[in-house]
Amino acid sequence: MRLRNLLLAMIAFTVPTACTAADEPLKKGDKIIFLGDSITQQGVGKTGYVTVIKNTLAEKNKDLAVEVIGAGISGNKVPNLQSRLKDDVLAKKPTIVVIYIGINDVWHGLNEPAKGTSKEKFEAGLKEIIGKIKDSGARVILCTPTVIGEKKAGANKADKQLDEYSDISRKVAKDTGSQLCDLRKAFIDHLEKNNADDKEKGILTGDTVHLNEAGNKLVAETILGVLQK
Repeated sequence: MRLRNLLLAMIAFTVPTACTAADEPLKKGDKIIFLGDSITQQGVGKTGYVTVIKNTLAEKNKDLAVEVIGAGISGNKVPNLQSRLKDDVLAKKPTIVVIYIGINDVWHGLNEPAKGTSKEKFEAGLKEIIGKIKDSGARVILCTPTVIGEKKAGANKADKQLDEYSDISRKVAKDTGSQLCDLRKAFIDHLEKNNADDKEKGILTGDTVHLNEAGNKLVAETILGVLQK
């Protein structure tokens, strides 16, 4: 009985901490790094999602003086993030890291699988990245990949793979106790309502992948919705 009571006490003590860590509000001096590929690299542009988030936080949370840093490199996949994590993220001592990756892991392997990232390496790589970030004391927000083509009802060539890799990201977020930002779901829901002509591009992207102004706005709003929880 005493052992049982001790175990119950331990559970009562540890579980709430793990559950509430992801709900921590923004605090003064937070440093947010956005880690990703060319979508994030372009996100620091005038209408890019990183800039929109930076400006929104500066306006609505001016007293917090939150620092926002873009760390996106064109063509990057999960293995690339693993190799540059130390210099581009950990060395800068962020308090929050937003990981937005997966498009190239799928896209590069559509015609030549060896050029993409296998599901096993994608999952293991994400877990390694998140583990190291969490070990540094920073909070992690993991985004699902968005789109490679904007047609509805799974009509784009990469939809099946993107759904599978998004499921991996969802699982990794759950397994690592990280916050999930389900950008893929946000895009699918938006396109279902706003792509009446079933266009391949032009609603949220300029070229089926890279975001136009509307796409950047949607990504920014979706991430802010998770970031400020």
